[in-house]
Amino acid sequence: MNLPERVGDQRRIGVSVEIPDPFGAQLQEARRTAGDPLADHIPPHITILGPTVLEPGQMSQVDEHLSSIAARSAPFVVQLRSSGTFRPVSPVVFVQVAQGIAECESLEAMVRSGPLAQDLRFNYHPHVTVAHEVPDEALDAAFEAMAGYEATFSVESVSLFEHGDDSVWRPVRAYPLGAA
Repeated sequence: MNLPERVGDQRRIGVSVEIPDPFGAQLQEARRTAGDPLADHIPPHITILGPTVLEPGQMSQVDEHLSSIAARSAPFVVQLRSSGTFRPVSPVVFVQVAQGIAECESLEAMVRSGPLAQDLRFNYHPHVTVAHEVPDEALDAAFEAMAGYEATFSVESVSLFEHGDDSVWRPVRAYPLGAA
């Protein structure tokens, strides 16, 4: 995983839609089965803002930014369906977002503004990773195993995650959608 460098007391954060159980547990198990070494370090999620490094003094401004965006955004439904891949550009297999794409794209554009404005390495594509940087055979197996996967759930919030010194991503705060 390509993470931005962090120095001193800087914080590495991300913003995501958490995948609720039982689907979260199913997708985490799929990642474990693929042999992905990060399976237990990264909870299943749909990224809204990828890994971003902040100075500690920026956190209150980011908190206000995320609260405001969430309050103005309505809850929505996500349907995950089938597998996809970013190969050959990146060794990733994922479950596709079939419904809720526009809402994820809207949230991503709003979040990636103001104090979180930044350029993207790749165009935004909402998805749930199930295998990353594992051998080709494991990527192929994950792609086949998830080809028939389907899950539907309501998204009621987005979550701020922080990357710990132990390399684990943990939810720090949920921002309820439509709380205005």
